[in-house]
Amino acid sequence: MSDNLQNQPTASLQNPTLQLIELPTAPKNASPVPELTSIHSVRRRGPYGDGRYRGNCGGYLIRNLLRYFQPKRVLDPMSGSGTCRDVCRELKIKCDSFDIRRGQDATNTASYAEQNPVDFVWMHPPYWRMIRYNDDPRCLSNAPTLDDFLNRIQQVLKECKTVLTPNGKIAVLIGGYSDRGRYQPLPHLIVERAIRENLWLACTEIIRFQHDNTSSKKQYRSSFIPGLHDTCLVFESTKGGA
Repeated sequence: MSDNLQNQPTASLQNPTLQLIELPTAPKNASPVPELTSIHSVRRRGPYGDGRYRGNCGGYLIRNLLRYFQPKRVLDPMSGSGTCRDVCRELKIKCDSFDIRRGQDATNTASYAEQNPVDFVWMHPPYWRMIRYNDDPRCLSNAPTLDDFLNRIQQVLKECKTVLTPNGKIAVLIGGYSDRGRYQPLPHLIVERAIRENLWLACTEIIRFQHDNTSSKKQYRSSFIPGLHDTCLVFESTKGGA
């Protein structure tokens, strides 16, 4: 399923308000999900999760990834409103999920003590302190410094890797943002932390267009280049180092 904008550059020039984007033609291959490319642009969030939960994402990217990698069991250690769980239910895939709101800390080894092996992990962590979700000091959105946030993310990756099957994948959806005047390139920084855990990108980064973002409805006095996307990174174990 895809709502990618059509290749209509002429119409876009005639009426700039249409904001049409000419996307490159994807090469044909044996992919079971040909619409899954390095650009994901779907306006609808789908019947997954709770759209009222601030900062959550729609389910179609998760759905495409699961259809492509075809896992038998999925883990979502930061379940939020339950988007991944709902996608798994539709696809009839077993899904284990927990969240800091229910007292389960994704950085804590004890949270994985009884976890069955999984073929796929979906992570949509806080974008550091862009949105403060609660007052729990264990929540990643309350990390006092960038280094502390990255250390915690690295610990989550480490813990998830312990329950990952040999050919399993870990997908992380995250975006960068400006924090107190300095841009925080979180996707790039997380790639570096993943490499420390002998996790390597399994495929191209996927740029997810952020339709109907809360910030898109605001007006600012300052001048800046707006960010309209976040990035999905899919990692796999290098098994012996890079």
